[in-house]
Amino acid sequence: MKLRHIATAISLIVACTGQAMAQAAQGNLFQALGNEPGISKIVDEMLVVVMQDERIKASFKETNMPRLAQLLKEQFCVISGGPCKYTGDDMKVVHENLGINAAQFYALAEDLQIAMDKLAVASSTQNKLMAKLSPMKKDIVFPKPKPQ
Repeated sequence: MKLRHIATAISLIVACTGQAMAQAAQGNLFQALGNEPGISKIVDEMLVVVMQDERIKASFKETNMPRLAQLLKEQFCVISGGPCKYTGDDMKVVHENLGINAAQFYALAEDLQIAMDKLAVASSTQNKLMAKLSPMKKDIVFPKPKPQ
């Protein structure tokens, strides 16, 4: 009987420790990005790069850039384990009729990396953020409708 209680206690401790470690790892990404001020600098720099990028800048000509900046800052904060709340709409709903292709998606990702390089964000931190963002591709890139 005692062994079963000890085994249960050990299982609970291991489970709680694993969960705490996962939360700490997320918090570490938020901190590694420089918390909210660092994320703000990254997003601001990324948008400067985007607006100079001939491949995609035209896609943003009708965009409310201050609003986009705010939403990206919220999103990066949430994704990195920060205390923020994302107030934007669902990614799939927002992007499904914009006709964004994979090349444009990757251009934006490249611009984000250029911005992080300019701000001396460690490559390991960049990789962690990119790994969190890359699954969004399925909600941003949609195949072009086939002509009938």
